[in-house]
Amino acid sequence: MKTNYSITVLVSFALLICTASVAQNNSTPTTEKKLKLNVSCVAFYNQENLFDTINDPKIDDEEYLPNGPMKWGTMKYIAKIQHMSYAISQIGLDVCPQGIAMIGVSEIENRGVLEDLVKQPALAKRSLEIVHYDSPDRRGVDVGLLYNPRLFHVTNSKSYRLHTADTAFLTRDQLMVSGYLQGEKVHVIVNHWPSRTGGEERSRPKRNAAAALTRSIADSLFRVDPKAKIIIMGDLNDDPFNESCANILGAKKNIDDVKPGDLYNTLWKTLDKGIGSLAYADQWNLFDQIIVSDELAHSDPSSLKLWKAEVFNKPFLTQQEGRYKGTPLRTHAGGAWTNGYSDHYPTLIYLVKEVK
Repeated sequence: MKTNYSITVLVSFALLICTASVAQNNSTPTTEKKLKLNVSCVAFYNQENLFDTINDPKIDDEEYLPNGPMKWGTMKYIAKIQHMSYAISQIGLDVCPQGIAMIGVSEIENRGVLEDLVKQPALAKRSLEIVHYDSPDRRGVDVGLLYNPRLFHVTNSKSYRLHTADTAFLTRDQLMVSGYLQGEKVHVIVNHWPSRTGGEERSRPKRNAAAALTRSIADSLFRVDPKAKIIIMGDLNDDPFNESCANILGAKKNIDDVKPGDLYNTLWKTLDKGIGSLAYADQWNLFDQIIVSDELAHSDPSSLKLWKAEVFNKPFLTQQEGRYKGTPLRTHAGGAWTNGYSDHYPTLIYLVKEVK
């Protein structure tokens, strides 16, 4: 009964806010038609070095230990997971009273930090479940997926390793999770592509290789089902217009250009408006992208489809004063602990489906 009540509230709220927005996306006839729409929130959030305080001899985690440069002790760790759990708890609440159906995460050290995260008071009642695999990344950071089992039912998951010409290079695996959202099969690919260490141009081939791997995962899903509903999310360390995203992955800017088997970048036009998910050298970037397949971009509301995408840049996540005013309120700045959240804002999409 509790779940049914939540869905009823969700639908009645969606009726008020979704009708006009769906019409703006040219997905309904020009004649006004009111639809009851169930809404799901899907998000991504770079956790900015969510490390525990325990030394793992298999990885290079010395920076985030009690005796390391960041003096990463119990107090700081507890403050970090409290902040991150609260931020996740707030994502999507403007539309979805139950919050996120799922959220991809990056820069997490291991499954243990995710278990601590979902047990925090801000999230505990949601009973979020975890999909996680260890990656070979030198620093030990991985990607993962948190999901509400009342909203998203996982049926399968797999971790994909990135191999490059530099055989000594180790980075994050890519995570693919399949399941049912609002009764429809959905595939989610969570990424954290190689960084720009050494410069954008010099490091570009590694991100291009990551984009090729992501595209091959998507294409394998399309071969099984040409109408597969795919969500690609992650910190891609590139903007939507960069070669890796626009050319190799092939995520398009304009929804009208998206054909069967194509991908649509839900946040490219957001960046065109000067809105980003992280700031560097007084410039906004939108590395934290969410990309969907054509079936989610174009389908009729009787089937699960994209409504809109956003950067979750709420004031509580934003530096309110000083040199970095107006940018994400991060955990560290200039090596000093600022007791913030992350140097990235979360990004999210809303998916809607008509209630029959």
